[in-house]
Amino acid sequence: MIRAALLAIVGGCAADETISGYLDTGTTWQLTEMNGATFKATATIQFPEEGSVTGKSPCNRYTAAQAAPYPWIDIGPIAATKLACPALEAEGTFFAALEAMTIAEVSGPVLIMNGENGEEMIFAALPSE
Repeated sequence: MIRAALLAIVGGCAADETISGYLDTGTTWQLTEMNGATFKATATIQFPEEGSVTGKSPCNRYTAAQAAPYPWIDIGPIAATKLACPALEAEGTFFAALEAMTIAEVSGPVLIMNGENGEEMIFAALPSE
């Protein structure tokens, strides 16, 4: 019983091992490139706290869970508002790509995410407001 209580206390003090523990949680990242091509629509991602992903897709705001330890990433399921716009196809492509990402690398103002099949998403940090 003492051991279980001690493990609960130690476990409760553990540092954030997800990507949010390795970057500025106030940073908004904008997708600039996907699979070697410029992403023409606007999409962003944020990691505001451990286990949480939020952002703006080409049409809607979204949120998702992310609990994998850095450098791994596992985003999903994604929940989004339901607004329509001319970029719905780009939004579907964006969401599918996010859910396929398995590795992330933060290097200064650049966030690169890769999937198991060679997919790649490159994000640039937006200036703070």
